[in-house]
Amino acid sequence: MSSLGPHAGFILASYGAVVLILGGLIAAILFDHRAQKRALAALEQRGAGRHSDRTPS
Repeated sequence: MSSLGPHAGFILASYGAVVLILGGLIAAILFDHRAQKRALAALEQRGAGRHSDRTPS
């Protein structure tokens, strides 16, 4: 740790905070993705189709 100089604690704490924040953002994205897939499946079960599945007339 002496190679980081006198601010080693601050540097390591900063890296730790970045890892925690990025991990939280990734987890939030994954949870939201699963929720959106469930909501889309529920809509499709009720008969709401996708606009991209329609053929142009």
